Amino acid sequence: MANALYQRLGTEFAFIQTSPMEEERVKMGWGSEVRAIPYLMLFYQEPEQCAKLILDSDVVVFGGVEDERYIKPRLNAGKIVIRASERLYREGQWKSISPRGRKKKYEDHTQYANAPVYLLCHGAYVASDFALVHAYPEKKFVWGYFPAVNTYDLDRLFEGKQHFNQSAKPEIQILWAGRFLKLKHPEYAIKVARFLEQQNVCFHLDMVGDGALAETLLELVHNWHLEHRVTFHGFQPPQKVRRFMEEANIFLFTSNYLEGWGAVLNESMNSACAVVAGSGIGAVPFLIKHNNNGLVYKTGHYREFQRQVLTLCQDMELQKKLGRNAYDTIVNLWNPKEAADRLYRFCEGLIEGRVTPEKEGPLSPAPLIAPRKGYQYTRNASIDYSSV
Repeated sequence: MANALYQRLGTEFAFIQTSPMEEERVKMGWGSEVRAIPYLMLFYQEPEQCAKLILDSDVVVFGGVEDERYIKPRLNAGKIVIRASERLYREGQWKSISPRGRKKKYEDHTQYANAPVYLLCHGAYVASDFALVHAYPEKKFVWGYFPAVNTYDLDRLFEGKQHFNQSAKPEIQILWAGRFLKLKHPEYAIKVARFLEQQNVCFHLDMVGDGALAETLLELVHNWHLEHRVTFHGFQPPQKVRRFMEEANIFLFTSNYLEGWGAVLNESMNSACAVVAGSGIGAVPFLIKHNNNGLVYKTGHYREFQRQVLTLCQDMELQKKLGRNAYDTIVNLWNPKEAADRLYRFCEGLIEGRVTPEKEGPLSPAPLIAPRKGYQYTRNASIDYSSV
């Protein structure tokens, strides 16, 4: 999306990075993505120039930085600020009762309720969190992350998803990708592989990633004799992960409520995968309409997840339907260019003294969705947003 804004604005656009990239993400291959970016400025190397730019720009989108000193001078000057934030209370909204936390939220957010400060919600449960501290009333908007979007000839893409085992029998390709952490529940993928084996489903599961649970997952595969069904690939560069997605029929996204957004959902949908995803993941209520462009199970309900994966394995037409609709969702609505165009229009309106939200998708008004309840999904894919 930053690239798309730069294409529109040229030298009038800058991206300020406030701290070095995490070493773990550099090892995963993301470091090469940001080298030699013409609009990138590093606050920790050019503090005075960056501070001046933050204060003098027409609009500043400020996101994900704990240290408020970067933005306080602009806030105190009453200039337009757009905050982009993930959840305040991922581990539970009960934390909102903390007096010390309330004081901090007031200082950073609530006191600017009537100021020209707006909130982009990086996930479906963000608006609910900020509503608890009475911040940004009527000024919270749907937003997210917008990784690069590829365009495909869908017929050819689906041809590439046709796989056969050594006996020339159709074999379903299932993919799980991410860090092997408790919050991401990679064990769900191994458990469902065992279940599918017991159901005599012809499939293969690719596990792309690494992390603290790697040894545990390997032991499960060994103990359940799934070596012929499951392959571990370790961390792969982003381009290679996309290649896995392009070849996969089904993508499993099993994180819990600690997953603020989850850009692999954008990428797997863009690759026309039939996605099975947990409702607690921040991106899911914004991107997926159940049984239309993906399947959603209630976070923590493994049996429901298991049933949905089996259903997809037994219904190739459903796989293709969900994959095609997922692809359309990304290329027509949730993509960097569309997001940049909408953000630009939104900023133009703010400069002229008006707020102009979109009707749906990015920059539409953010609904209040109670995180533990989530959105209600039905066979006809309607969504009932539940208030806090």
